[in-house]
Amino acid sequence: MIKSLAHLCVFAKNLEASRAFYCDALGLKRHFDFHKDGRLFGFYLQVAPGQFVEVFTTDATAEAGRQRIHHFCLEVTDIDALREKLLQHGVTVTPKKLGCDQTWQCWCKDPDGTEIEFQQYTPQSSQFSRANCIVNW
Repeated sequence: MIKSLAHLCVFAKNLEASRAFYCDALGLKRHFDFHKDGRLFGFYLQVAPGQFVEVFTTDATAEAGRQRIHHFCLEVTDIDALREKLLQHGVTVTPKKLGCDQTWQCWCKDPDGTEIEFQQYTPQSSQFSRANCIVNW
């Protein structure tokens, strides 16, 4: 009955810093905004048709009791170009490596510390081959 992942939500202490990271550095498109009490409260960012990242403003005291996601992963078509773009925007990004699932990957964090994994599939990727992974981390 589940069709797809519709969105995931992250909290941002600084909406402008998050907008710059997700839109300028990653190239996601702002889809619509949320307003509360006459001010910008958050926004939806389109990853792909029907897939979104939802960003809401928060502060340190409000965030303390909330569950945080461990990380989320975005599939990319050119991991080398993505890494270069992130580096050009001053984002710290790990070197590209081939994961145990035979998929290229690299990682960074958004302005609030949410870890983001980027994957570029290969023909041997477990996501296609369904081969089990021997974890080496």
